Amino acid sequence: MRLRNKPWAKDFMAEHPDVLINEDEGAVKDWKAIFNNENPIHVEVGTGKGQFIIGMALANPDINYIGIEHFDNVIVSALEKAIEAGKPSNLRLLRGNGANMEDLFKVRELDLIYLNFSDPWPKTRHAKRRLTHESFLAKYEDVLKEKGEIHFKTDNRKLFEYSLVSMSSYGMVLKDVSLDLHAEMPEDNIMTEYEEKFSAKGQPIYRLEAMFNN
Repeated sequence: MRLRNKPWAKDFMAEHPDVLINEDEGAVKDWKAIFNNENPIHVEVGTGKGQFIIGMALANPDINYIGIEHFDNVIVSALEKAIEAGKPSNLRLLRGNGANMEDLFKVRELDLIYLNFSDPWPKTRHAKRRLTHESFLAKYEDVLKEKGEIHFKTDNRKLFEYSLVSMSSYGMVLKDVSLDLHAEMPEDNIMTEYEEKFSAKGQPIYRLEAMFNN
């Protein structure tokens, strides 16, 4: 995906430290202090333009939400949406790399991780880059509380099949699996930008919930 350069992005991001935190400014370790409460913490890895994580924060004020995105030109759009939404106090955006989970969060700090429409990396030689590869699952397990969960959505059937096998082989418990999420749309389903795009084309949306068996 080609990203349109936004030379103003860095300055704009720096103007809103109450919403957006930059990994480059140092490892973030005490999220409960940042949110100033003891509420559960849910994280979306690869938050894109932020529609999902902002919607979740608005719908669930008693849960803290963090959206991680690696690209300035993308996360700045999420920042704009967060500002339009009134800067929900239970929302933070983190400009960082989801591969560095151990540097961003404490051990057993998180309650749930969302993986939404991740890059499928279709070539076999790139399997280790998939966010449901066992190396990533190990990172998630370290920062999630006992019995912590991953909720995963994709339009890519092969990635979904791979993820089912990867999570099962890792020893995770599959709690809920849907091969066509929108066939019976859950009332509490909040769509991402990609989800709206793909479902409008008639493509099925695959979803699963998996829990670490620790």
